[in-house]
Amino acid sequence: MDKMSIRMARNIILVFIYSLIGLAAINYFHKEEEPNIKLESLKNKYAIKDSSTVDHSQFAELQKEFNTPQEVTSACLSCHNGTHKEIMASSHWNWERVSYIEGRGIKSIGKKNVLNNFCIGAESNEQACAKCHIGFGLNGDHFDFNNKRNVDCMVCHDQSETYLKGSSMAGYPDRTVNLTDVAKSVGSPKKSNCGACHFYGGGGNNVKHGDLEEGILGCSREVDVHMAGNGMDMECTACHTTKHHNISGKLYSVSSDNTNRVECESCHTNTPHHYELLNTHTAKVSCQACHIPTYSKVNATKMSWLWSDAGKLKDGKPYFEEDSLGNHDYMSIKGSFVWEKNVKPEYVWFNGTADHYLLGDKFDASEVVVMNKLNGSHSDKESKIIPVKVHRGDQIYDKKYKMLIQPKLYAPNVGDSAYWKDFNWETAAAAGMKRIGLPFSGDYGFAKTEMYWPINHMVSPKEESLSCSECHSSTNSRLANLNDFYLPGRDSNEFLDAIGRYSIIMAVMGVIIHGLARVFSTKLKLDTAPSMATGDMKD
Repeated sequence: MDKMSIRMARNIILVFIYSLIGLAAINYFHKEEEPNIKLESLKNKYAIKDSSTVDHSQFAELQKEFNTPQEVTSACLSCHNGTHKEIMASSHWNWERVSYIEGRGIKSIGKKNVLNNFCIGAESNEQACAKCHIGFGLNGDHFDFNNKRNVDCMVCHDQSETYLKGSSMAGYPDRTVNLTDVAKSVGSPKKSNCGACHFYGGGGNNVKHGDLEEGILGCSREVDVHMAGNGMDMECTACHTTKHHNISGKLYSVSSDNTNRVECESCHTNTPHHYELLNTHTAKVSCQACHIPTYSKVNATKMSWLWSDAGKLKDGKPYFEEDSLGNHDYMSIKGSFVWEKNVKPEYVWFNGTADHYLLGDKFDASEVVVMNKLNGSHSDKESKIIPVKVHRGDQIYDKKYKMLIQPKLYAPNVGDSAYWKDFNWETAAAAGMKRIGLPFSGDYGFAKTEMYWPINHMVSPKEESLSCSECHSSTNSRLANLNDFYLPGRDSNEFLDAIGRYSIIMAVMGVIIHGLARVFSTKLKLDTAPSMATGDMKD
């Protein structure tokens, strides 16, 4: 065998040996990720869907034709007697709840007296706003909240997917709804029932929330791991548990206190991760902050609303314009809007309590009016960092009395002072403020406002959660606006930086000194070795 053949054979053997060593090393050092037992247990729990054994279509009481929605309610109450009392104690019915607000004391707050910077407020506009009320006939200040026949059972319990509240019909169902069919197909609420109101608040799909919209119906895991059709396919009521029709969870556009909340930790606990370093974050960082890197993943959400631009007409008639996504970016009746999709949240400290702009509150028009201040800070032990959508805009206010105005927006006909018909801010403001019993000077302007919407839905798969560098970075940190605490990697501190620099220098010097000492000691041994050997020979 010649030298070349020997060399080739040797190389092949070496490659084979190195490959074996490499495979052995991979097998030794590679470890499969241990299963998260807590998470697997939760998946098993919610994988089993409850199924009703009751078939309402067989009930004798429902085997008749219904001509009015009140007749359906009466039929429901003939079996579920007393249930109306639970409904009438709920904020979904009363549009208000008694809460303690820091600095204000105990207040009754809700849609009746809280303003927002979308359609502003419900009072004087009930006939349109009542499309999202769980009752029939709310069209003014004379609604009978004690009439059990006006409770709308169908809006939450319809399973036919055909029930629809009519537009500007004071909460009555659309005239196309077959009440007889709906009455026979009721059951436990589904996402579509909750979404009928919560998806479309503010005048359209995903206008308000940003993380609650029709795109989550049958969505993929990339949109929401909890509600995904190819995932857990959980209903809203899995988290928003209900007892006596009191639904857990708070919408902080109209809620103030830290009670009856829904938290991720309720299911996932405070230590959901394998790694202790990640679990230490849960003391100050909400689960949502890391696990919802973006919202409005399917359809765009409204980020800005300028009422001051409203009122422009073409040929004396109102008009609208659309952006590239098909969303209205201008409407004569409402002004101009900005929409965004796949939005990165902003971040705030939140301890579960909030304050709100209430009708009659005075403010400084040179500053931005916060419609719902979320309380919290790093020094507050109850506070955590949460992601929020911040909706910015402007709205009408009284320059003399320094208060926001509740204008009359809706009326069925021209000449009834409603802005959406007459396009006159002065008459709309006068009519709205008269209705709520507050003065109007006639001198109005537009104040800048902000509103905060906590982001809790559209949870991404864990593989798409935030990386450390997205917060712990000196450039483009997601937490750049939270400057009341020291964040490693984002912030610099002269004292801490000096300690770090000197530690590095000392470490390098220690290595160098240690190396020099080793070299010196080795050289010393080599220098003395011959003499020692010579001495041994002489002996």
